[in-house]
Amino acid sequence: MPAPIRLRELIRTIRTARTQAEEREMIQKECAAIRSSFREEDNTYRCRNVAKLLYMHMLGYPAHFGQLPASPSPNTVLEKSVEAVAELGTKDMKEKVEEKATPKSERRKWWRRRTGPKRKMMFEIVKLLLGEHQAEHACSYLSLFFCSDLNHSTQFVQGLALCTLGCMGSSEMCRDLAGEVEKLLKTSNSYLRKKAALCAVHVIRKVPELMEMFLPATKNLLNEKNHGVLHTSVVLLTEMCERSPDMLAHFRKLVPQLVRILKNLIMSGYSPEHDVSGISDPFLQVRILRLLRILGRNDDDSSEAMNDILAQVATNTETSKNVGNAILYETVLTIMDIKSESGLRVLAINILGRFLLNNDKNIRYVALTSLLKTVQTDHNAVQRHRSTIVDCLKDLDVSIKRRAMELSFALVNGNNIRGMMKELLYFLDSCEPEFKADCASGIFLAAEKYAPSKRWHIDTIMRVLTTAGSYVRDDAVPNLIQLITNSVEMHAYTVQRLYKAILGDYSQQPLVQVAAWCIGEYGDLLVSGQCEEEEPIQVTEDEVLDILESVLISNMSTSVTRGYALTAIMKLSTRFTCTVNRIKKVVSIYGSSIDVELQQRAVEYNALFKKYDHMRSALLERMPVMEKVTTNGPTEIVQTNGETEPAPLETKPPPSGPQPTSQANDLLDLLGGNDITPVIPTAPTSKPSSAGGELLDLLGDINLTGAPAAAPAPASVPQISQPPFLLDGLSSQPLFNDIAAGIPSITAYSKNGLKIEFTFERSNTNPSVTVITIQASNSTELDMTDFVFQAAVPKTFQLQLLSPSSSIVPAFNTGTITQVIKVLNPQKQQLRMRIKLHI
Repeated sequence: MPAPIRLRELIRTIRTARTQAEEREMIQKECAAIRSSFREEDNTYRCRNVAKLLYMHMLGYPAHFGQLPASPSPNTVLEKSVEAVAELGTKDMKEKVEEKATPKSERRKWWRRRTGPKRKMMFEIVKLLLGEHQAEHACSYLSLFFCSDLNHSTQFVQGLALCTLGCMGSSEMCRDLAGEVEKLLKTSNSYLRKKAALCAVHVIRKVPELMEMFLPATKNLLNEKNHGVLHTSVVLLTEMCERSPDMLAHFRKLVPQLVRILKNLIMSGYSPEHDVSGISDPFLQVRILRLLRILGRNDDDSSEAMNDILAQVATNTETSKNVGNAILYETVLTIMDIKSESGLRVLAINILGRFLLNNDKNIRYVALTSLLKTVQTDHNAVQRHRSTIVDCLKDLDVSIKRRAMELSFALVNGNNIRGMMKELLYFLDSCEPEFKADCASGIFLAAEKYAPSKRWHIDTIMRVLTTAGSYVRDDAVPNLIQLITNSVEMHAYTVQRLYKAILGDYSQQPLVQVAAWCIGEYGDLLVSGQCEEEEPIQVTEDEVLDILESVLISNMSTSVTRGYALTAIMKLSTRFTCTVNRIKKVVSIYGSSIDVELQQRAVEYNALFKKYDHMRSALLERMPVMEKVTTNGPTEIVQTNGETEPAPLETKPPPSGPQPTSQANDLLDLLGGNDITPVIPTAPTSKPSSAGGELLDLLGDINLTGAPAAAPAPASVPQISQPPFLLDGLSSQPLFNDIAAGIPSITAYSKNGLKIEFTFERSNTNPSVTVITIQASNSTELDMTDFVFQAAVPKTFQLQLLSPSSSIVPAFNTGTITQVIKVLNPQKQQLRMRIKLHI
């Protein structure tokens, strides 16, 4: 078999390829030759073949298949590969025996010249071709190989071994070689100490229980003057503090020493060796600041010791270069995370405010994100930069625009509601479609919470409906209808404004629906011209009906909108006096509509005219004021034939006979699947007679004394494999001492940044109904979209799940989703529930 070409020739040949197809053909041809060489067990040119495989791997081509034909056993293949790379470092030594007369300096030069590059290639091949997972098969062989090189007399060989072990060392290799790494960590050679420190970080990540082995070696690491050793030492200390609370407490005594090192870096003069854009070793400064942040968290003494140095860094760091901005950003994070002084926190927020004026978009985004995290704790300090934050709403970058919008809503309060809403409405008018839904929802919530007057509130919501149109969330229409209904003195003003808003434009469907409802409810006020807030308009009954009929026949009107319009026309039959015959004719026409919903409404209204005309005035009278049942949750409103009415739970009398046990174990099909295992029944206990006993019975037999309730269960009942009931066990622990205090809230779910809390309340209309309000919050850095909460209860209960306030859980706990659950418990049993979340 002819000798294979050299690596240099292969590189030259590949570089001559003019197309990618030609290059692939060359690679395939050479791989075939390498495969044939391995198959024939030709060891003469194995080193050359492995070097070419490494080059192919660096080019992105698969190189492992060239070794597979060597042997059917994977372990044998790995061993032969390792033997091949080992030959790279030992072959030349066998060819030339060192003579005693050769000077030591000459022998060292010869070693570096002959074995240095090949030894480096050997470790690169181990890292790239074998990798961490495959190296586990050859663990014992490689451990001996690494142990030999870690004890080598040449520091460069030791350094290569440390780098390779720190990159791909498996758990077993780390256990075997941790002692050698710890020994090199104590050496006086700074070149080896910095590499040993990084290797120790990898060992701790792989085998955390070996952390204490490196504790004695860390005592003198911070005394080193070499910046490379200091940098790697800080990385090692950070890793140990993050993984062990005991190590964190142990290393807190090093805070004064770290402060001293950081101060020397700031005050030191120009050093060309460590200078980056006029700042001395910014990489080491950033690492020290991160370690100080970990050490000072939740510790008063450590925080007080680093307050002065943090103030010096914040005031003395140059901000004209990105290097200085990076250090300032780490300083701000450290100040906000420790128990720092109030003046220092204001300084940190002012630094973020200066970041907002930077031309670099990344710096502005980082500043907005950091301010969003701190706005809850330092609201007044962030308020000082409100104008700069609002200006970011005009930025062309969508990421900056979204962060600025979220931060603007977080800054809204009762004092600045008018100014902030003006800016946000302008943003809503000019922003991209993907922002309109979130912006409209935020304006609704802020206006509901901080509205200075009802007229301002109504004008703002109408402006949002006019601007955002179909992008508003589903509950905007019923919420605005409820707001208008409760504002009795604003009825004439509102119906006149809405009438003007929809003249000739039916494209904004939510606005048209609200306008149709209001015209049907308060059409008599519109015709009579009783508006006092602004100049009344002159409108006839026929003109009002013309508008509603136009909505009915418009191509832009949806089925829901047509239902609103038809119901409004029907209501006007009791408000108007001269157009009743016209209304009858319109209603009768839609009795044959192809829209089933519209046809059903028209047929019912026709029957009302013909058979129950004497009841029409009473049935279509003006809606009463709607009151919210819950203080924080969404309003209990459902749509019925285009009108909004309270939705009481349907109550059924308890069965006269005993219910079978299986009925209590059948859950709703809401969760899917039919393999639900039986639920262990809970034996009833006697209820104490007290003033609050009726409220407590809503959740079953809650034991006020804390004694566990009896819950016998047959031994044959299998264990429940489904997720446990959230409210199981409420009867076996004392929830509260004072009955008048009410049922305490519970955390139903807290995982991966999502937290769901349940608060309980008794219904005012039915004492057997429990009103549960869930609040979902998100502490992660990204919004959780498409949030769906589902719940199921046994058949002995009745469940009503109202619509959530939104489908997006905002990040950084900047907002919550609320949803109301009503549970009817006629038999006074223990409340049991399963939930299912979809994000």
